[in-house]
Amino acid sequence: MRFLRRSSTDQATTADPGSGTVQSAEGTTAEHTAAKGRPTPKRREAENRRRGPVAPPPRTQREAIKRMRGNKQSKEERRKAAAERRERMMAGDDRYLMPRDRGPVRAHVRDIVDSRRHLMGLFMPLVLIVFATTLVQNIVVQQYATLATLVLLLTMLFEGFVLGRVVNRRVRAKYPDAKDRPLSIGWYAFTRAMQIRKLRVPRPRVTPRDAAKVG
Repeated sequence: MRFLRRSSTDQATTADPGSGTVQSAEGTTAEHTAAKGRPTPKRREAENRRRGPVAPPPRTQREAIKRMRGNKQSKEERRKAAAERRERMMAGDDRYLMPRDRGPVRAHVRDIVDSRRHLMGLFMPLVLIVFATTLVQNIVVQQYATLATLVLLLTMLFEGFVLGRVVNRRVRAKYPDAKDRPLSIGWYAFTRAMQIRKLRVPRPRVTPRDAAKVG
């Protein structure tokens, strides 16, 4: 009968309570190691355990909004941080500039443009003048305004073309290994020159009096 038979486990191993070892059926002895009874915790779980208990989830929507507001920075801190980023960007800090404005090549292009006075800087006022002339119910005034606007636009385009060539030549002389394309450098100088000086970002570091200092 089955209960009179010894199980295979009993035949395979016998325990010696005095020695704390397990004797196998073949006569080999192996140390007995108690199982942990649980899987090894992951690194993230261990870190979370060291940080402390996790706060319970909010029970109401009002509590969730209150907790979210408590974790955010105050309005004054956000305004202060934004003002600091703005100031660093206006100062020309590469860490806070847009990708198109970063690098020594673009900084040199800005210095070349800012060290000159350009007719292209009148582009924004010109747009306002053209808009104002459309409101005047006088054909003669509109015709002269249109003609003057056309002449000024053509002059700006020619000036921009000349400026692009000058900037490219001076950039290649100072940075012969620059990987910026000539068209990209010329367009960057053109758009910079079209802006009103006080509205340029980053802020100009030189003035027309410093034209001789810009290499």
